Amino acid sequence: MKKILVCGHTNLETTLAVEAFPLAYAPVRYPFFGIQTAVAGVGYNVALALSTLGSPVNFLTLVGQDVAGQQVQQQALANGLGGDYIAAAMPQTAQSVILYDQQGRRQIHSDLKDVQERPYPPDLFQQALQASDLAILANINYTRPFLTLTRQAGIPIATDVHTIADLNDAYNRDYMAAATILFMSDERLPVSPEQWASWLQNEFGTEIVVIGLGAQGALLAVKAHNFCERLPAVYTRPVVNTVGAGDALFAAFTHFYRTSHDPYQALAKAIRFASYKIGSSGAAAGFLSEAELAAWAAQME
Repeated sequence: MKKILVCGHTNLETTLAVEAFPLAYAPVRYPFFGIQTAVAGVGYNVALALSTLGSPVNFLTLVGQDVAGQQVQQQALANGLGGDYIAAAMPQTAQSVILYDQQGRRQIHSDLKDVQERPYPPDLFQQALQASDLAILANINYTRPFLTLTRQAGIPIATDVHTIADLNDAYNRDYMAAATILFMSDERLPVSPEQWASWLQNEFGTEIVVIGLGAQGALLAVKAHNFCERLPAVYTRPVVNTVGAGDALFAAFTHFYRTSHDPYQALAKAIRFASYKIGSSGAAAGFLSEAELAAWAAQME
């Protein structure tokens, strides 16, 4: 069976619970059980969510030649993601610190180290691509050379450009142009999500556009059906931390769309999956299996 190739960023993530933003100064705080450290990052979050849902995954990422890099590799093996495509090609592994308050709002501090200047081994990518029928290429620099290669191989690309405000964005334009499935947030859009989706599809011919609307749900645009509508959010459990919500939505949509080819059903299920996920504190925590998600859906009916 072919796999989903997931190539993207991994870091060591530390989450810190705070009472509120802005954070009042104090020389020492004692947030008992409020500090956690785990492996995360867009690539890792997406790969783990897909694997938990039941999709077969080849996970490709760059880590450092340090203790944190070893921790990533050990955790990936423990999570069933394997280690064949985890390249220790940096001196240090990227790290992040995420503060989150009692309303679930978060502030992310991301130290990428020198990952944006480091290449991913092309021979490993080619090997993984030959075993894949879909490629998720996160918008981190080391995936950029593989956009053309993947399209030439006839393999569809899914990507998430996160916060975006310009069709000609220098960093993200080639990702938007290459994607069959394109995700993003509405946080910085210069126009309504509906207008933005129309611009994207006119400019790039994007088959499927999903725009995350935060607590309002998500917008889905399907070019072949001339469809563009919003799907509302759902409530599953109290919000703890919204970090990783977009990654969860993206991963779940990709999983269900790949198996059903029904974008409407896929997004409805993905919204529920992401809603449950944000009841956890970490970006790579709170994922349900497909059976568990179905059980939650049955409870909500």
